[in-house]
Amino acid sequence: MTTITETALASLDAEKRLLSPVFKGQTKPGYFGFRGEIALKFAQQFSDEARPPEIRFDQVMIVAKAGEPTIEFLAGVALSLEYLKLLCEVLGDKLSPTGKYFFFAGNLPIDKKFQISYGGATFWVLPLEEATVYNELRDMFMIDRGDLKKMDTAGKLQIVADAAAGFDEKFPEISFEEGLQVMGPIKIPENRPV
Repeated sequence: MTTITETALASLDAEKRLLSPVFKGQTKPGYFGFRGEIALKFAQQFSDEARPPEIRFDQVMIVAKAGEPTIEFLAGVALSLEYLKLLCEVLGDKLSPTGKYFFFAGNLPIDKKFQISYGGATFWVLPLEEATVYNELRDMFMIDRGDLKKMDTAGKLQIVADAAAGFDEKFPEISFEEGLQVMGPIKIPENRPV
């Protein structure tokens, strides 16, 4: 059984950055996956109170291979494209030039898609058109819903990661700074708990 300590996710787990896990375990022999949130910036804590992170990467899907220092597949959504910088700072050398990374930005115009190189890695940067990162990726990778129906969360996560590995569609390449010029204001999600 592959454990998180055998993967590039070990330090993120030790730092308590992997939050609200929907799934956290082996996806197939030799691979470990996580679905949940990554804390990008912790809120200031007073005494022993637990506070939610100030900035986070939501709807995260990660798959990492045991014994490898980098993450093979990562996807998630943030309120702003500018948080890509924070994500890269948090992940650091866990990012690879050959990894498949998908960053959905809540403040990107709906008709814009880019590839942005940052932190030694290339990100496919997209707006979130559907309600979830999972549905966006399933559509983008043309994964048949029928293929996923009888699978558990681990199997579904691995299928998406495997499809990402074969994804090589090119989007217009821009710099992170150019992306910041294109993005709009941060939209606060409706029905947000106060």
